[in-house]
Amino acid sequence: MNLPIRVARRYLFSKKSTNAINIISGISIFGLSIGTAALILVLSVFNGFEDLITGLFSNFNPDVKIQPAEGKTFTVDSTQFAQIKNLDAVLAVSKTLEEVAIFEYKGTQDIGMLKGVDNYFNEVTQIDSTLRDGEYLLQDSERAMAVFGAEMYNKLSINVDDPFSAVTVYMAKRKKVGPLGNPFYKKYMYPAGVFSIQQDFNTYILTSLSFVQDLLQFKDEISYLEIKLDKNADQAASIAAIQNILGDQVIIKNRFQQDEAFLKLMNIEKWMSFAILSLTLLLVAFNLVGSLWMIVMEKKKDIAILQSMGADKPLIRNIFLSEGLLMCLLGIAIGFLLAIILYVVQKNFGIVPIPDGFVINSYPISMRFFDFLVVAITVITIGLLASFPPAWRAQRISAMVREQ
Repeated sequence: MNLPIRVARRYLFSKKSTNAINIISGISIFGLSIGTAALILVLSVFNGFEDLITGLFSNFNPDVKIQPAEGKTFTVDSTQFAQIKNLDAVLAVSKTLEEVAIFEYKGTQDIGMLKGVDNYFNEVTQIDSTLRDGEYLLQDSERAMAVFGAEMYNKLSINVDDPFSAVTVYMAKRKKVGPLGNPFYKKYMYPAGVFSIQQDFNTYILTSLSFVQDLLQFKDEISYLEIKLDKNADQAASIAAIQNILGDQVIIKNRFQQDEAFLKLMNIEKWMSFAILSLTLLLVAFNLVGSLWMIVMEKKKDIAILQSMGADKPLIRNIFLSEGLLMCLLGIAIGFLLAIILYVVQKNFGIVPIPDGFVINSYPISMRFFDFLVVAITVITIGLLASFPPAWRAQRISAMVREQ
């Protein structure tokens, strides 16, 4: 341990001549602890929401989604489809087709997104785990079945226990019709279940791919290829291999890119909140400046003696910079401990609840090592900046001169 740190440690923990200095030092360390804990907890709550929403999205979005580079639909020939399925990293592939449609049930009408999926969709996603009522069923003998998002379920007042009431689906014709012609194709399907994920997905209605293709008068056209990858696979290499098979006619998105705008916005909000809370630490820094300044005034005689014994100005300055650093480290340690305790309590007991209507009952929270590192660097930087004025004042104190 070098001399500045040894002297700084002694100054920090030794009894001061004035009790007010001890009180102000304690307040400074306490303020740093609370600020540190607050920064960790805010970042952890944002992490929790990010993990929660990403988990919700993964129930509906695949690991990889392939969409047309131009237009709304594209076709994949059997050879390309087989090549994709035979890739080592690919566990399942699903063809899907979606379009906006009008739905009518027992006299109630509304607009939603009709999504036709094949039999592999529930393997690619975890849609069956989000069922709130009924079952995941797309075809029942000769009848087309459908699974409704919670929002469409409520708007249409769907009753999944009524096997005899059909939902009428109206799809606008793509060709012009005469003034007396019917501008819509019409088909019927029956409610089988209800899923609830997130507001953006709860307006979807899932049914069989063939049903939607018939309704749109399509043969092989699809909107997306949705793929589940082995979790141990190299995602970038897998996407490159798929791109090589399909060429430039498609755009391939990983899970983050599928909801890129939303996740980027959440990340911006997270670090903006961090920046605002960091500014509040500047108020604590004033306490730290005051505490160190009073210690400098109290130790003027010691400083003069050290200079008389040969200590240079940089050594004097480093003593009080070390003093500020030790106070920061003590505040960080206490703050981290406090944050971890509150994290464990919230994780296990949910002491901070969320109002009714959300998918969970209490605020989610998730700690990450990177956040601890960023907070530690931030607090130390603010603490050292606050330590410079008292340190500069200390090095300007002159050496003790004895009169002969």
